[in-house]
Amino acid sequence: MRSDTLTVQPGLHKREFNYGRADFERVCRLIYRHAGISLNDSKVEMVYSRVAKRLRTLGVASFKPYLDLLEDDAHPEWEHFVNALTTNLTEFFREPHHYPVLAAHALKSPNRPFRVWSAACSTGEEPYSLAMTLCDAFNSLAPPISLIATDLDTGVLAKAHDGIYAGERIADVDEEHLKRYFLRGKGAREGSVRMRAEIRSLIRFHQLNFLAADWDVKGPFDAIFCRNVLIYFDKPTQYKVLQRLAERLAPGGLLFAGHSESLLYAADIFQPIGKTVYRLTRDRQ
Repeated sequence: MRSDTLTVQPGLHKREFNYGRADFERVCRLIYRHAGISLNDSKVEMVYSRVAKRLRTLGVASFKPYLDLLEDDAHPEWEHFVNALTTNLTEFFREPHHYPVLAAHALKSPNRPFRVWSAACSTGEEPYSLAMTLCDAFNSLAPPISLIATDLDTGVLAKAHDGIYAGERIADVDEEHLKRYFLRGKGAREGSVRMRAEIRSLIRFHQLNFLAADWDVKGPFDAIFCRNVLIYFDKPTQYKVLQRLAERLAPGGLLFAGHSESLLYAADIFQPIGKTVYRLTRDRQ
């Protein structure tokens, strides 16, 4: 039998706000209903820490009245709640084996703009890495591409659109890319960098909830990057998302998944052609 209270981990101070099993499970239900994100008991402390920040900001005394606000799906607090509970771990040229595959695929594309979708772009490192790869492939700062980047979290989308990063974020970017695609900050901005305007202009950023009835993203795409986001959904939700991604993938198009994601359960939709690179199963028929 589970207690209605959640034990404070050893070494942690007593919580500022009462936080019981019912509160945690209600948070789980709300975020699953709204965004499809499935939280387990390993996220108990994360949920408390992040939601407690919103209670302090709003001056709300406890979890219950705060969560009551979210029973209204149109309440403006939903944006902050979702932003608080989404995890945005990213870096430039993450999972580097994908980028040569993308470049080769782009150079074989038809005589039209090569269309790419970064479906969980976080703070922008992924779509900017895609843009740099395609600029390299076409040897141009104005390559024949169309690049769309989306995320659920509006906070990270704003940072991605600005394209400004602290110096440590580019520690692993090679010197050639730094010289060609980044601008060094001066004065108050010293120590930071910004993506060149030519690179920023290649990408359209906007918000997308994978659970939305309508996706404001129209295919077909030659490549879709949906990496390290399916792991936050349960299997039925993952399968539905993959079905909708498949509908937006062009014949011969490629889906790039994350290193911890296997699509074996969706073999009727996608078949592997390399390390976490997939194409539509029907392309083989």
